[in-house]
Amino acid sequence: MQKLFLTIGSIAMALAVILGAFGAHGLKKVLSEEMLTIFETGVTYHFYHAIGLLVIGVVARYMPDSALLSWSGWLMLAGIIVFSGSLYLLSASGVRWLGAVTPVGGLCFIASWVVFTVAVWKNI
Repeated sequence: MQKLFLTIGSIAMALAVILGAFGAHGLKKVLSEEMLTIFETGVTYHFYHAIGLLVIGVVARYMPDSALLSWSGWLMLAGIIVFSGSLYLLSASGVRWLGAVTPVGGLCFIASWVVFTVAVWKNI
């Protein structure tokens, strides 16, 4: 689990940097200010939770058999995909209904941190 979440977290960080740079340089002249702000929100949460995946990978060294810790990582990854992904698609396409999907990703983020807290509390 340690290697898995460190790898996923590292890839997620690289993608966040790429998307952040793309937004700052490639989309600045293409998107409206509102849509660029939406895109940047996706990147910000992507970064925070990619760091969270790295933290889970490090903590997994001390709790290698924790199913809760594993669940926390998968929920965090789901949050990045659903929350940030929906904001990326919304800002690029302008399709407003995608904003209705975003809170599901936010719930994944919240659940991942709650499950992480329980995993740590039970094991340390």
